[in-house]
Amino acid sequence: MFARFYNAARLLTQALKEDTMRNRITQSLMLLMLLAGALALATCGQDSTLFVPKLIERAQDYNGKQITVDGFYLKGGADPNLSVLAPVVSTLDNGLNAQPNGDVIWVDGFPEALLSKLHQPGDAIYGLVRVTGQFEAGGGYGPDGKYKYRLQVASADSIESVRRTEMRVPNTSPGEGKVALLGLVADAAKYNGQQITTQGYYFWNGIIYVLAEGISTEQDGSSPQPIGKTIWMEGFPPDESGKLHVGPNNSFVWGLVEVTGDFKSGGNFGKDGKYTEFLQVTSAKAIEDVKK
Repeated sequence: MFARFYNAARLLTQALKEDTMRNRITQSLMLLMLLAGALALATCGQDSTLFVPKLIERAQDYNGKQITVDGFYLKGGADPNLSVLAPVVSTLDNGLNAQPNGDVIWVDGFPEALLSKLHQPGDAIYGLVRVTGQFEAGGGYGPDGKYKYRLQVASADSIESVRRTEMRVPNTSPGEGKVALLGLVADAAKYNGQQITTQGYYFWNGIIYVLAEGISTEQDGSSPQPIGKTIWMEGFPPDESGKLHVGPNNSFVWGLVEVTGDFKSGGNFGKDGKYTEFLQVTSAKAIEDVKK
């Protein structure tokens, strides 16, 4: 029963996201009400499990006790140190900028092994989970002591296990006069300052512009992210971008491409200067035109 209600919630989320940033608060409140109702129905007869709003409502009753609670766990986002349990999480169309909404609980000790089963759009990790642990309502928790509640986790499990699909380029030459992406990165100094032609997965989300060894997506194609070796890349032609996978409201672009450009190595390129290789594109083409 729960799965059906949560799928409905996800469909509502997607529809609401079409209204973009200005409707984020409305989106969060509507999704919160839907999820609260869904969980109330789905957990009939399971008095030992709470949902975050119900736990907060009776915070003093549960203070200092071992409890089990359902909610959205969020790690990272605008604050890389964030670790909270919330009634709902809202995001932009590209899955980035995840924000907790409603009363939230600071979380200590969330198991790292469980993170791989949650949504990973690139700047945060989040998902619907069931957590058991010691609940505290004394205030002063988390960074700067700004959280009223804390949950010290004893065990946790994902309610929805997110499965991802990976696509990677082979470590073979794409043709005469061309170099494999993995070979290019492995011997970057050799090609520094040269014009090269290679193939890889182009990824763009307004923040990141890279040519990657591969792309990972959720099974429905959402939350794409680059994986493996990556090169910061600029100048990819917009007309070729339109032939690739394009997210709602142009929130992301990705696809298999062949690019020619001026290659540089040994620097601090791109976002936060964390990329050591850079490619300035002079010509490019989509290898697979997904729009045909």
